Amino acid sequence: MRNPYLPAWWTSAVVYQIYTRSFSDSTGDGIGDITGVIERLDYLSELGVDVIWLSPIHQSPQHDNGYDISNYRRIDHLYGTEEEFDHLLAEVHRRGMKLIMDLVVNHTSDEHSAFVVSSSSRSNVSRDSYFWRDPRRGFSPDNPGAEPNNWGSIFGGSAWEYDPRTEQYYLHLFSPHQPDLNWESTRVRTRVYEMMNWWLDRGIDGFRMDAINFISKRPTLPDSPVGSGGMYANGAPFYVSGPRVHEFIQEMMRAVFDFRTSEYLVVGETDGVTVEEAVLFTDSLRGELDMVFQFEHMRLDHGPGGKWDHLPMKLRDFKTIANRWQRSLADRGWNSLYVGNHDQPRSVSRFGDDAEYRYESATLWATVIHLQRGTPFIYQGDEIGMTNAGFTSLDQYRDVESLAYYDYAVARGINEEHVLDTLGKVSRDNARTPMQWDDSPNAGFSAGKPWIDVNPNYRSVNAAADRTSEKSIFRYYQRLIQLRHESLVVSLGDFEMLEPNDPQLFAFRRRLGNEELTIMCNVSAGLLPVPAYLGGPELVLGNYREPGDPKVLRPWEARVHRLTRVSPTARV
Repeated sequence: MRNPYLPAWWTSAVVYQIYTRSFSDSTGDGIGDITGVIERLDYLSELGVDVIWLSPIHQSPQHDNGYDISNYRRIDHLYGTEEEFDHLLAEVHRRGMKLIMDLVVNHTSDEHSAFVVSSSSRSNVSRDSYFWRDPRRGFSPDNPGAEPNNWGSIFGGSAWEYDPRTEQYYLHLFSPHQPDLNWESTRVRTRVYEMMNWWLDRGIDGFRMDAINFISKRPTLPDSPVGSGGMYANGAPFYVSGPRVHEFIQEMMRAVFDFRTSEYLVVGETDGVTVEEAVLFTDSLRGELDMVFQFEHMRLDHGPGGKWDHLPMKLRDFKTIANRWQRSLADRGWNSLYVGNHDQPRSVSRFGDDAEYRYESATLWATVIHLQRGTPFIYQGDEIGMTNAGFTSLDQYRDVESLAYYDYAVARGINEEHVLDTLGKVSRDNARTPMQWDDSPNAGFSAGKPWIDVNPNYRSVNAAADRTSEKSIFRYYQRLIQLRHESLVVSLGDFEMLEPNDPQLFAFRRRLGNEELTIMCNVSAGLLPVPAYLGGPELVLGNYREPGDPKVLRPWEARVHRLTRVSPTARV
């Protein structure tokens, strides 16, 4: 257990997320695997990252690409063997890095033995491991439209699935293949903690906890106010950061981590969390999570209809959110820093210019994220500026959420061309195309046909080409990571947002003791005059090779200046 009064090791660390299925295939079956990860560890070591986060590789029927786990203590054969995982863990540690596992405990697969037993009969002792409820009045076998409440699934449709064998419904906030665990059951919590201890005893260094703030539901599961989503309502008010969530997480930390002498990393995915809740989750004196993923900035390009109602992001809104999270967690708690992961479109396509200024805008957003106060997360491929997939037909998509949206939208008369255009902007598959290693067939990802198409631009956008380019995004990331490792002002300094209302300039200041960094970024394709007070005597880092006018930022230019004040006690 770490000392809550001292800075944790992860304040100066950088985490790299591997979506194993799409990272590197060593067998030629078109699916990334554990040995493929091992073969690329030197690449990650060269980049300079401290922690590797593996998306789920547990045994799974793969209805949601591994986020539907059927056996928590087994590696899925798609990814390799138990021995290969142990080899991976040893090789990660040998290089001085740590490894955390994605862990999904809000729900299981419907093929998990616990659900199979729970669904066998109403009287089974494990029935309360999941949420089973009778239909409402008016139900008949020919018209199973009387769900226990009106909650909608996050993936669309009802959050309830009818089981004719036991004549009850079960709750699934995601896919019907992902039934929600009932954390009110002591049996459920005990088995989860036992499983987590089993993994830590095996040698891993922590967890990224999927949808962890959904684990406590309002016990009565009441109807939710109906919005514009039709017959199914957003039930989030009754399961996001529910009534016992802090109690459950504190119990989990006591049962799994408190007796251990090593320091671990526990990150919570907390969709819908407020800054006030995030402080409670991450205050080191409360004994809960080390940091959380919040999603507020990830919804800035969502219209009134949600993520599929795409709108341009306004920089002032992004800065307002960043400033609020930085200030709110400055004294208690800790931020995670990210703009990309396996559930989001590619950041350079979403927030930058993935054509003319791909290098500049990719490095600009890396600067913005890595130099705030918090722990930065890199999603695989962002360090070489990978872009959205460029898919043009439905048969190229694999994501269960995207396919469900297509069916929903077309059935309601939305133009198919518009639906495909929307998928091209916001589908999760944009981030799940194979890692682009070189310009050989299939981008060097696999000798076989990949499970999902490779982005057509792989011949020009790939790791081999980027690392040798004069404009190398990879090399720029290296310098950012090195700066965090070497400079306490980056990892621990105060944060001050500058020019908060400017629609193009993202500027902020970091201070610690006598050292000060000023970060200036032009989030546009035009020239941008900057206030005279910005800058400093030393240019520490910039994404343009040639010196420019100190009073003007070029298109998508990022600059980092340092000012070191002389301490009065040091003067002669």
